[in-house]
Amino acid sequence: QLQASGGGLVQAGDSLRLSCAASGRTFSSLTMAWFRRAPGREREFVAVISGLGRRTYYTDSMKGRFTISRDNAKNTVYLQMNSLKPEDTAVYYCAADDGWSYSPERYDYWGQGTQVTVSS
Repeated sequence: QLQASGGGLVQAGDSLRLSCAASGRTFSSLTMAWFRRAPGREREFVAVISGLGRRTYYTDSMKGRFTISRDNAKNTVYLQMNSLKPEDTAVYYCAADDGWSYSPERYDYWGQGTQVTVSS
């Protein structure tokens, strides 16, 4: 099970840190990713991190602003979001899988989502 938290209403330029706590599997064996879905849009890949945290990848529009990290001792993955923009407004979902992928169809386990709203 995955439990996402940390969303909220912020102003443009602010920061937020999302958390996703996992249970039920050996956490360090899982690739963890963040996706988001804005109103009226398809689910979009945000970032991914390997099981031991040695490899990360971001979608281009978020490079330099977002940082994915994980604490395997706490079974938690994080998404630090800086310099937020109104277009970052979306429901953010964490996801887990055994393999490395940027495609949501490849992920078997999903959190419930946390709303991030960025006002201008």
